[in-house]
Amino acid sequence: MEQVIQTIAIWALPVLLAITLHEVSHGWVARMLGDPTAQMLGRLTLNPFKHIDPIGTIAVPLGLVMLSVLTSGPMFVFGWAKPVPVNVRNLHRPQRDMALVAAAGPLSNLAMALGWALLLKLSLLVRESGIAGVDWVVVPLAYMGMAGIAINILLMVLNLLPVPPLDGGRVLSGLVSPRLSSMLDRIEPYGLIIMVVLLVTGLLGAILWPFYEFFVRLIHGLFALPF
Repeated sequence: MEQVIQTIAIWALPVLLAITLHEVSHGWVARMLGDPTAQMLGRLTLNPFKHIDPIGTIAVPLGLVMLSVLTSGPMFVFGWAKPVPVNVRNLHRPQRDMALVAAAGPLSNLAMALGWALLLKLSLLVRESGIAGVDWVVVPLAYMGMAGIAINILLMVLNLLPVPPLDGGRVLSGLVSPRLSSMLDRIEPYGLIIMVVLLVTGLLGAILWPFYEFFVRLIHGLFALPF
């Protein structure tokens, strides 16, 4: 149980920030492009309680952390927040702008992964400096840095899958012709079913893993981090 508590303590902040800033970035870009809906509803805030989904923000990540610890399996954590509402009719150029709004989420996760990598690098440098009495601070920060890289890269590659209603599906919808965009929009009601099928069959992991590994290795290489 102590190990479970320690793992939750390490992952809690990175997960909350990853999903909160992901949603805020959607709303912020939507506001910049003409839609103030998220702002009017108080969703352009870093207060996680405004974005928490009881299942996606708490139950699913917590369950995955406990499962990974209790089974000694690889750590695999993801989650989601309440989607930020966007009124497409308020956007200046709806098809293009909706693609930009959608892309903001994964890009925010990439930015956060780089931020956590910087924190991890600084923590390792401080520990290697030999300063006495800092391990109790830098060691947890280093573990949080690793968790922050992992959760943000996972959310980025997951959301970039070209399956509506994931961000990748909406980005793709904004890049193709109006006719193809309309066809993609009709797939959206079945997006969750498609994702469940991919997950159950193991195809989701097979699709995501090469991209996840590529970006994690890229970030580790950029910051000269140990693997």
